[in-house]
Amino acid sequence: MPPPRTRGTGLRHRLAELRGPGVPARALDARALAALAANPGCRRRAILDGAGVDKATLAGALGSPSAFGQSQFAFMRGNAFEARVKADGGAELLRLAHQRLDPGAEPPSQARLPDLTAAGPEGRAERTAMALREATAARGWTLLDHPMLALEVAGSPAYLEPDAVAVHPDGSWTVVEIKSFPMLDGSADPAKVGAAARQAAVYVLALEDVAARIARDVAAQDDAPDGTPAPRVRHRVLLVCPKDFSNLPTASAVDVRKQRAVTARQLARLTRIQDIADTLPEGVCFSPELPAEELTAAVEAVPATYVPECLAACELAFHCRAHSRAQGAVTALGRSVRAELGGLTTVEDVLAAAHGEAGDPDDPAVAALRRAARLRAEALSGHQDALGGHPAHRDDAHEEQREAVCR
Repeated sequence: MPPPRTRGTGLRHRLAELRGPGVPARALDARALAALAANPGCRRRAILDGAGVDKATLAGALGSPSAFGQSQFAFMRGNAFEARVKADGGAELLRLAHQRLDPGAEPPSQARLPDLTAAGPEGRAERTAMALREATAARGWTLLDHPMLALEVAGSPAYLEPDAVAVHPDGSWTVVEIKSFPMLDGSADPAKVGAAARQAAVYVLALEDVAARIARDVAAQDDAPDGTPAPRVRHRVLLVCPKDFSNLPTASAVDVRKQRAVTARQLARLTRIQDIADTLPEGVCFSPELPAEELTAAVEAVPATYVPECLAACELAFHCRAHSRAQGAVTALGRSVRAELGGLTTVEDVLAAAHGEAGDPDDPAVAALRRAARLRAEALSGHQDALGGHPAHRDDAHEEQREAVCR
């Protein structure tokens, strides 16, 4: 264990040091949080996201530029569609919320649209909490356009900005996600809907924190009744998309209870950012202005847990994949393979166990590998003697197997 730090610097100052002098912090959004929750064992992503490091710029400086992100055309199309959905004070959006989620309530004819402007993310989060409390007490339809929510992640606050939050006449809250991918005949791409549901689940968790805080504040008042319940956050979110091939909005109610439970459990597993920062050597910095060798050493000072799913969720995936392959780590083959191999952590260990050169024969993973190796040898016996005969043939077969596993 490294010795405790003696410098009297707080976590915020320490994270600024990790970003580099003059480098602004990049906001941690719900999409990044959902990806972080999907791989909670990756300390590298946790500290980089917690410090607000721009991972796309960092990946380019490391020589492994990222192909992850949204095109400018898709970004502009999404903004134009969102503006259309929220036109006229969000009348169409609230109509869809009433139709899909709360048809028994009164129609949203005169909805409130509070002003959420404030200084800085902390101020906006406080203004949002105040607006939610007022809307809950008003018992009518209210639309919060781009509210700011705060959620503690690994001991550090993250500020999140959903597309909208609708407050129903019964005082309950609904997350609204507006996406530019189409709904064809009432259904959309399941992969895109799943990604939107995971993102919305993060907003639900943040709203639940706000609701709990409002309930505590109300309960602290002298005239408040005992056991004042927290405002209810609905677990069915409103997903708004273009209808078929038009630019007209349609909507679907998406149940995110499963995604919410998984995300909450995974975020709770994250190591505190302060603990990760304290394990780093003095002087470590992730500024893209540093020389490539120094920057690579800084990144490699934080352990990563690469899995193939990172390619669709993290800007550093190509860099981490190359390093994982160079080490022969079996995590590069996927979580399911890693789980099946037990204590065998490298490709060399796996091949040695399969050929009987290492490993405990009573280990179920080792026994399964040796049986698979025997079956492969029998299948290839007509082509080459893979596990017996001339030693050169055995070495060639061993190298072929290693290349096949790495591929």
